Amino acid sequence: MAQAASVYPPLEDRPVKETICLFDVDGTLTPARGDATPQMLQLLSSLRHKCAIGFVGGSDLIKQQEQLGTPSIPVVSLFDFCFSENGLTAYRLGQQLTSQSFISWLGEDKYKQLVNFCLRYISEIDCPVKRGTFVEFRYEGLEEWSNGPLAVSVIEQANCMIRNGMINVSPIGRNATVKERLDYQNFDKEHKIREKFVAALKEKFPDFGLTFSIGGEISFDVFPAGWDKTYCLQHIKSEKNISGVDYKTIHFFGDKTDKGGNDYEIYEDERTVGHAVKNPEETMKLLKEMFDL
Repeated sequence: MAQAASVYPPLEDRPVKETICLFDVDGTLTPARGDATPQMLQLLSSLRHKCAIGFVGGSDLIKQQEQLGTPSIPVVSLFDFCFSENGLTAYRLGQQLTSQSFISWLGEDKYKQLVNFCLRYISEIDCPVKRGTFVEFRYEGLEEWSNGPLAVSVIEQANCMIRNGMINVSPIGRNATVKERLDYQNFDKEHKIREKFVAALKEKFPDFGLTFSIGGEISFDVFPAGWDKTYCLQHIKSEKNISGVDYKTIHFFGDKTDKGGNDYEIYEDERTVGHAVKNPEETMKLLKEMFDL
């Protein structure tokens, strides 16, 4: 998989050129917050010789670089299409596409109301532990990928184009350790902390036009209605106007496909063929069966 994009056939010359495989990241290509195995990356590389491949995740590109890329190889060179934050930040063949801004859409006043309510609500939740970064606003930096790994600090963002999308809310805090995340996940299954939190937000802000999507182990995403993972499909469909390839079959693989999960909308969308998986091993098994890999 750690090869330059140029070693793969052009999109219009792939053997199964009207098919694309889109993947969720956590729980589908990688363990939650973990890294993809060499076996998974090699399988994806083999698949890319047959058809187009892409990922669509709720996290920002920096996190996806950590999980799917390497210190010397940018993740945007390893997939034909890279959709961070559900496609609000998008790359095609290593080049960034038009992005969107959550705060510009919502407005600063409403954004502050939303964040203040979240922080007050979190302060009253009784969790086993609480760590830092309860509300994360996700920035994207436009970097020269050829210069090395993605590393955009707050200061460096002044020197590049800033892309901002959804917010991520975590009752326990995103700085929790792996063990604390797993413990909280079990706690949340029993006490429905995130489910109740989302219900409170829907009741408080019914006219904000927001969608709340529970995903991963410890958090949920907040974004404008329609900006779920189906948002990325517009980029897939526009490929016909770029290379002439009309993707008539869009396979999507995800693990949070039940209603309320962050894969649900794209899994159920009439434009996709949805495949529910439980882990990366099941994803690999399906790909081998479907594409004779």
